[in-house]
Amino acid sequence: MRVLKIAFLLLAGAMLAGGALAAEEAVKYPVPATTIYPGDVIKDEMIMDRNFAPNIQGASAFINDRAALVGRTARRTLNAGHLIPINGLEDQKVVTRGAVVKVLVEDDGLVIVSYATSLQSASPGMMVQLRNLDTGVTIRGIVQPDGSVRIQNG
Repeated sequence: MRVLKIAFLLLAGAMLAGGALAAEEAVKYPVPATTIYPGDVIKDEMIMDRNFAPNIQGASAFINDRAALVGRTARRTLNAGHLIPINGLEDQKVVTRGAVVKVLVEDDGLVIVSYATSLQSASPGMMVQLRNLDTGVTIRGIVQPDGSVRIQNG
């Protein structure tokens, strides 16, 4: 009986020591503080850090950097306290499908400003297709951070 008690105490001590080590190795991931719905732009106050075990299955499929979240848009519902999958976010769209956008055509220092209807939504730096309002011709250009579209060597 006494031997069992000593073995139990040794085992319990080993488990506590192992638990302390595991707690030190915990990995912090950013998670939503409240539920975030599709289309919501993520702000810093909507995110909190939470400790997770270092051996999470599929850890590479989740966002592990707070800076990668702020300013992006939720593609689907992100539940409070749960890990955020990489494919659950998208960049904020500055050009939306069907909107009239300013088009800048540049060629050898000459700049022509025109307007066109966007045929797709896009984020800054993305290629987007547009339909020229005057001619009806489909054109392509790069979306700028201000929401205009730049066409080079027009």
